[in-house]
Amino acid sequence: MLEGKNKLIGLVLTSITFAFAISATIISLIVSITLIYNWCRARIQQNEKITIYLCIHIYLSIFTSTSMTSATNIQTLFGDLLGQSFDSPWCIFSGYFALLQVSTMYVSFVNQAFYRLVRILYPQSQYFRSIKFYIILPIVEYICTIGIQCVIIPWNGVIYLINDYFCYVSFTNIPALIWTAIFAYLVPCSCTLMIYLRITMFLRNQANNLAAVTRQRQRRDFLIVQRILIIMTLLITLGMPTMFFILRFAVTGDYHPLTLRVSCLPVAISMASLNIVLIFSIPQLKSIIRKLLTQNQVVAISARVITRMQMRTIHANN
Repeated sequence: MLEGKNKLIGLVLTSITFAFAISATIISLIVSITLIYNWCRARIQQNEKITIYLCIHIYLSIFTSTSMTSATNIQTLFGDLLGQSFDSPWCIFSGYFALLQVSTMYVSFVNQAFYRLVRILYPQSQYFRSIKFYIILPIVEYICTIGIQCVIIPWNGVIYLINDYFCYVSFTNIPALIWTAIFAYLVPCSCTLMIYLRITMFLRNQANNLAAVTRQRQRRDFLIVQRILIIMTLLITLGMPTMFFILRFAVTGDYHPLTLRVSCLPVAISMASLNIVLIFSIPQLKSIIRKLLTQNQVVAISARVITRMQMRTIHANN
């Protein structure tokens, strides 16, 4: 349990984290519903349908992760203010589930990168450009993620954190923490970066050897890849505080009681900003959101015009 100055700082950190997490949850839910509606109802091409489906997977992963972050922040606030304990078997289960969702979120970016790799470098590969493949792929990945993260169960990887009032991997459990950091964070981020770097090198090498139409399309792909590389750099940079605290504890053995709260804040900020940045980075997603906003503006203008006409009619009759 935190006391004195640490308790006040902890309350401030948790409150800010909660604000960003709940904002990210709301935005990702709205975008997910919009994408699902368009994916089911709109007449779109096969390639765009896969892109939208991968965006749905990303936004649903963000929604689940930020929802659980918001829930843990609420527990922490109740614990700090009321001293309420949430230690239970359900708490342990929710900690493992949260870990799986974080892994799934990072893997969803790998899937998006892999699809772009296939579409740009191997356009003749029909199997890896089918919607069925990308529907089955996340299911297989989720099962594999469960198997990988189950390794930390015998190590008591997820425990109830007394200072934070929720269950997660403890910074003091070095084997579980390193295993989790490698497979939930480092491996997916490294794979995504390597794929996009490979695409970037290919587009640069092919830039002068293509017809005008193909060159224009690849310029657009290159711009998209650059934007997504910026997103991935942001994700990796904002995960650095956690890696810093891991290395600090491994070297010095000193664990500060506010470590987890400091680590969670940049993650919540990245999730909130990622929701917005992704919209401007993916043309299909940007087009859908822009169309939705335009329709809402048209409806609002039409409603105002009708209201004015009705008011004029009423005044004319009087």
